[in-house]
Amino acid sequence: MYQDKTLVCKDCGAEFVFTAGEQEFYAERGFQNEPQRCKSCRDARKNATRPARQLFTTTCAKCGKEAKVPFQPSNDRPVYCSECYAAMKQDQQ
Repeated sequence: MYQDKTLVCKDCGAEFVFTAGEQEFYAERGFQNEPQRCKSCRDARKNATRPARQLFTTTCAKCGKEAKVPFQPSNDRPVYCSECYAAMKQDQQ
């Protein structure tokens, strides 16, 4: 029923594909207009309204590497870098 369409981004002028699956998704949700921006321009537009995320620098409690985290670390709980945290989550499963 639906076929992929090539559209042109209103912001950057690049061509992007409006897939049959995306068209079906739009129809199911009752959206009547096709997207006017490519994925990267939609993401940039969405993120432009969000405040910049503040990152804090700390030292990983497991490996000792520098880690950047989106919260103010306190001294009462250990903080891990993303690699050590992912490894710990994997071990718990």
